[in-house]
Amino acid sequence: MSKALFCPTCRKVVLATDEDFPFCSDRCRILDLGKWASGDYKISSPIQDPDDLEELARSRAHRHPNSSDEE
Repeated sequence: MSKALFCPTCRKVVLATDEDFPFCSDRCRILDLGKWASGDYKISSPIQDPDDLEELARSRAHRHPNSSDEE
């Protein structure tokens, strides 16, 4: 017997063997994709590498030359 899980969009019970798993339907799958596309969902983590931080600061200064972040 498959373990019941919940659709991340509407919270209906779905089975791991369902065609649209982990969603309950194509509609919920498309709604979820739309949230990723519109920026409602993001994957982010803090930048830890000092070189990356410097590159980010240069990029911001280039895009916004009047900001106080200039070097």
